[in-house]
Amino acid sequence: MARKYAREGMLKRLQDQVRQGKAIIGAGAGTGISAKFIERGGADFIVIYNSGRFRMAGIASVAGLLAYGDANAIMMEMGEREVLPIVREIPVIAGVNGTDPTREMDYFLKKVDAMSFSGINNFPTVGAFDGRFRQSLEEVGLGYYKEVEMVRIAHDMDIFTIPYVYDEKQAKEMVRAGADAVIAHVGTTTGGSVGVKTAISKDDAAIVTRKILDAAREERGSVFVLTHGGNTENFEDVQYILDRSGADGFVGASTIERLATEKAIQEATESLKRVCIRR
Repeated sequence: MARKYAREGMLKRLQDQVRQGKAIIGAGAGTGISAKFIERGGADFIVIYNSGRFRMAGIASVAGLLAYGDANAIMMEMGEREVLPIVREIPVIAGVNGTDPTREMDYFLKKVDAMSFSGINNFPTVGAFDGRFRQSLEEVGLGYYKEVEMVRIAHDMDIFTIPYVYDEKQAKEMVRAGADAVIAHVGTTTGGSVGVKTAISKDDAAIVTRKILDAAREERGSVFVLTHGGNTENFEDVQYILDRSGADGFVGASTIERLATEKAIQEATESLKRVCIRR
């Protein structure tokens, strides 16, 4: 069973990485075998959210933002039956749908905290939506402010929090609510069989991340700022953005799990198909 870290323990882990000049690396896991080898690869933490199930089913991760299942129930099942029993030392973060109107968030976060989770993240997030639909969500009580409130509740419960933010305003709101770290989300990851085709450039991703970093640290200088998504298909892409944004690290889900899996399985199959029958 995964080791559970208190909030102070999580902060120390991340601080130790930064002091050593190492980037903080978080990884999304949609299956137990992914979690096992993410841990062996040395990631600093694992995040599980409902999109991981879609991602590892060969479906685009953005499906996790739509009504294809109970996001919080899927996350809890993935944690209890697939990921938490497999990993040993690496912290596991729960992706919680903070706008879920069918749950009392105080009570639900107590259930999350009672498991071996070492913190929470806000996914699915309405931060990914914009335009008139986003306005409608905000007007009917299903807005991003509900996710900010979830982070505030979790912080009051002394739970480590590391939410996604999409702009400077959200970064400030989350830090004021007590977020220990924020992840600058620069768009759905490109590449592979189900990655998006359109994304902002790496230079623009670095600019967005930097703006979020500056806004977050205006509120609290010690907050960790990571980046996620966009044109980050490999080590070089991530290094490019970190060098230009000053971010403390990177959270990869499709980048680490899906892209690697797609390539490895295809190459293994192609290799075996070269086997000949010799009589």
